Amino acid sequence: MAYTTINKSSDYFNTKLYTGNGGTQSLTGVTFQPDWVWVKERGGANSHMLCDVVRGVTKILFSNLANAQDTDANSITAFGSDGFSVGSSGNVNASGDTYVGWNWKAGGTASSNTDGTITSSVSASTTAGFSIVSWTGTGANATVGHGLGSVPKMIMVKNRASAENWIVGHTSIDWTKYLSLNTTDVTSTASNIWQDTTPTSSVFSIGASGKVNGSSNEMIAYCFADVKGFSKFGKYVGNGNADGTFVYTGFKPSFVLMKNTADSGANWQMFDNKRDVSNVANHRLFPNADSSESTDANNNINFLSNGFKMKTSNGDNNANGSTFIYMAFSEAPLVGTNNVPATAR
Repeated sequence: MAYTTINKSSDYFNTKLYTGNGGTQSLTGVTFQPDWVWVKERGGANSHMLCDVVRGVTKILFSNLANAQDTDANSITAFGSDGFSVGSSGNVNASGDTYVGWNWKAGGTASSNTDGTITSSVSASTTAGFSIVSWTGTGANATVGHGLGSVPKMIMVKNRASAENWIVGHTSIDWTKYLSLNTTDVTSTASNIWQDTTPTSSVFSIGASGKVNGSSNEMIAYCFADVKGFSKFGKYVGNGNADGTFVYTGFKPSFVLMKNTADSGANWQMFDNKRDVSNVANHRLFPNADSSESTDANNNINFLSNGFKMKTSNGDNNANGSTFIYMAFSEAPLVGTNNVPATAR
């Protein structure tokens, strides 16, 4: 399908930095009501906290853990018209500690979707190419409607009821394989995850594995499609050089998530334009770990007007010959009538 051009990327994705107060606080400046909020304490070893509109506030998943969903009344407590509210949990609001919150806009309250063999509940933005999908597992091969109207390029799935690893499917590793968001594992091959089947514009396929379709278990998926000028999901090959690989996205990035698919010791890594307001960007957080923010000068990238470039020979970002997958969201697109020029930093 043809997407509506996004002229202002921050209407659909934005990063919020804040300092905890140890009590409660409402955080504004996101510029929209988020449907998915992902919070990480920057200075301490606390878990990543993920909350979405489909599961509801206080319902928390942890990207760095296989744990089932937790209910925490003192965590992310509300989605507001311009941000989100947090309680007193140290994971989201310890006094004096610094935090980052990544925010995505989907489609608000979920609707029933019967496109697949399993009926799903879906909050979808076809404009932003992002949907949140919930269903009850059957323990057998099935298809699930995702509501995007275009083929997803990346899908993250978590069994909410059981201690199963997060499963990540990505167009650049083929749908016979998967990665685990909460581990550093390399790609694995299994037909009972995606049924070796590429998603379509209406559904994605899941197998009998409890990781993606546990019998009678509540499941959640975050689905992403490419949107020109706003989001990109692809791969690059490292060159092992300090003058590293350049990755063209067609926009100035505001957020990049990447993983070396060939190194079992390589972390998933997250960079954004709020924690690093100028190049080089070297403030890293790791979805698979509760570690505090790293500022290792040997692991950095540059955000450019039309993509991002490795500025290190380190294997985590730029191992020679290794294939890396990434997802990226824009600060300023090169398309549409955006009034913020996409200039290099």
